[in-house]
Amino acid sequence: QVQLVESGGGSVQAGGSLRLSCVASTTYSTYCMGWFRQAPGREREAVALIDIGGRTRPADSVKGRFTISQDNAKNTLYLQMNSLKSEDTAMYYCAARTWVGSCLDFSRRYDYWGQGTQVTVSS
Repeated sequence: QVQLVESGGGSVQAGGSLRLSCVASTTYSTYCMGWFRQAPGREREAVALIDIGGRTRPADSVKGRFTISQDNAKNTLYLQMNSLKSEDTAMYYCAARTWVGSCLDFSRRYDYWGQGTQVTVSS
């Protein structure tokens, strides 16, 4: 069982930046990790994934603006969000799954989820 706790959400104007953090109850070294988001009335979508070696895969909608990273020594996952847009408004979740296959596969199901942190971008 993995517990995940997100923080760092808030309200920001368009063009601004936020950094989300996700602390895990265990080491990330054997888990695939990712950030997801869900806006009201929309399905949850993947934002960015990261593998054990630190390779990343951002969604097309955030490419060039958002960066996922992790600090294994602190068991912490980050999402740096720059040039925020109103359409980035959503609840953001970090998630983990046992490392099976590629960690950069958007179709994989995740087993563990945090409680979410709200990001609101005003135009």
